[in-house]
Amino acid sequence: MAVIRPFRALRPAKEVAEQVASVPYDVVNTDEARQLAEGNPLSFLRITRSEIEFPNTQDPYASEIYASAKENLEKIRSAAPLIEEEDASFYLYRLTMDGRSQTGIAATFSVDDYDNDIILKHEKTRKVKEDDRTNHIITTGAQTGVVFLTYKGVASINALVHAVIKSTEPLYDFTSPDGIRHEVWQVPLDNNGSIVEEIRKVKNLYIADGHHRAASASRARAVAKENNPAHRGSEDYNFFIAVLFPAEELKILPYNRVVIDLNGNTTSQFFDKVKQHFDVSENGNPSPAQKGEFSMYIEGKWFGLKLKPEHYENGELKGAETVGDTLDVSILQNWLLEPVLGVDDPRTSKRIDFIGGIRGTGELVKLVDSGKWGVAFSLYPVTVEDLMKISDAGEVMPPKSTWFEPKLRDGLLTHLIEIE
Repeated sequence: MAVIRPFRALRPAKEVAEQVASVPYDVVNTDEARQLAEGNPLSFLRITRSEIEFPNTQDPYASEIYASAKENLEKIRSAAPLIEEEDASFYLYRLTMDGRSQTGIAATFSVDDYDNDIILKHEKTRKVKEDDRTNHIITTGAQTGVVFLTYKGVASINALVHAVIKSTEPLYDFTSPDGIRHEVWQVPLDNNGSIVEEIRKVKNLYIADGHHRAASASRARAVAKENNPAHRGSEDYNFFIAVLFPAEELKILPYNRVVIDLNGNTTSQFFDKVKQHFDVSENGNPSPAQKGEFSMYIEGKWFGLKLKPEHYENGELKGAETVGDTLDVSILQNWLLEPVLGVDDPRTSKRIDFIGGIRGTGELVKLVDSGKWGVAFSLYPVTVEDLMKISDAGEVMPPKSTWFEPKLRDGLLTHLIEIE
């Protein structure tokens, strides 16, 4: 039984929304964030990535970075301005890319549901990234990064969403520099009860993107709870901001791989080892046509790969102990990247890098042709159904398995909390 709650959003005035809104804090590095915010004093990156206002030598996790984020939040709140709603509301957030739209409910969700696996995860988090956002939340008193949730769509909710869009003017409607259209509506207050009751009937919600934001909200709640002797469980810090999208509207892009070199093998030796477990076809396509197929780029040419039939029995992968073992990312890792190319742990190995599918296969060609990388692999994307199966089984996906696009912008809706 999932809990959803309306909230009093902190949001920009309509005329400055496009200036304030920024890419998510974790999809750009410091230099990229600095370039994006240059000349724009209202950019939300000055809050989410406040290290951009310090020299490159500055520790990005130092206390003064978070203090600066708090100061910048107050500056932009006054200058933009940012408006705090008087009433707790739900919002609709529609993203449109390449003619395809997805519409979710922006709300706050229960930290208890996250801790108790009503909101299910599919990815491990890293402590350093958790520490960063936890410190950011505690210092600023705000959840500035929005979690991306999904669920198996409910007809009554879908109908309500369509009705609100049809009858209500959007708060925001703009196209960001990357070509994504962002539209936000405030849901009339008389719909709040219906949304709460319908989502209460849903057994599980799933984190699609934003595992570190959710984990950090949980850790910040623990600090707030400890500091509040009158803790009741209904305080704003017991909830985190997210947008909940129906799974049928989502599209996952592949998360491709590049490896630094051939691990001491000549090209001929490398192909001999690959062919021990994979059928290799020449004149391969840059993108595989279906699940179970891989595309490999090396020395100016694309090849097609497919795990040999003897690895299967009655259509099932032999030796697979978990749902995750059957994913293409796991097959590539277990049968090629680790034994042939020496990528022992993709979470920590410096021999591998991951390229989001939004950059296209041309980026893989560019990296290998530059001579800085030895070989690239293009994968067929994981499905939302795969994500849900992994989460339902209590498993986690291999690192960098999913790339969701389009992405929500930071700064349009912020959840303020009080931590004494």
